[in-house]
Amino acid sequence: MSVVVGLIVMLGMLVIVPLGLGLVGDPALDRIRRLWPLFAVPGTVSLWLPRGGAATTLALCYAVGTLLLAAHAPRRLARTHSARPAEAALLTALVTPAVAALALVAERSGHELFGFGLGILALTVPHFHFAGFAAALVAGLVCRAEDGGASRFAALSVPLGTLLVLVGYFTGDWVELAGAVLLTAGMWTVALLTWRTAGACGRDRVTRVLLAVSAGVLAGTMVLALSWALGEVTGLPHPTLTWMAATHGLGNALGFALCALLARRRLQDLNHPEGRTA
Repeated sequence: MSVVVGLIVMLGMLVIVPLGLGLVGDPALDRIRRLWPLFAVPGTVSLWLPRGGAATTLALCYAVGTLLLAAHAPRRLARTHSARPAEAALLTALVTPAVAALALVAERSGHELFGFGLGILALTVPHFHFAGFAAALVAGLVCRAEDGGASRFAALSVPLGTLLVLVGYFTGDWVELAGAVLLTAGMWTVALLTWRTAGACGRDRVTRVLLAVSAGVLAGTMVLALSWALGEVTGLPHPTLTWMAATHGLGNALGFALCALLARRRLQDLNHPEGRTA
């Protein structure tokens, strides 16, 4: 696992997931969020060890945490009985880290899971932390804050696009391309709505800048994702996986996910100074 990918994954494990869980506003998630370092720290250590038993054991510790998080999704669905687009996106966010953890365990053990090479598995880990968890979560939060046709489209298309990309891993490049197109459309909609929110932040310059950066970076990184998927199908020139990790991956991690979640945290604190509610 390269240094860049390892650092991106560390950010996802240690910062993005717990920060995002705090924005859901579900008291039932508080215990998992408090315990998250017990799972995330061993997971991050596993990234820097040679492949083998020790790295696999530590990766399994992280997998346990993601499974606890995924198990919360059906319980939340049963409790809320909600089929709203925002809820669908939030439920997707709770499940996707488990996909990343499965790829991490396989990669750290040196096992080519489902025929995928170790390089692809290594990139699957950050993909499902950011294009999975962070993207779905932000789309859900955007829809929850501004319920309209565009936000509902974003909240539905991001999870469906992520699912199609996952299915495309097994069925072929054309399905993966369809997923990339749908995911890109959803994320561009998120970027547009985020930009509009930035313009309405008034004198809160920090929040406005964070939202503007996340929207601008997201618009650019999704162009890279679409060009890569199109190139894989058609054979047209497209960025290499190494270049994608250094541009699309790093941009999504720092420019989109981190800035978007920090901005949403600030907005939540301003709107609910007495505390976050479900």
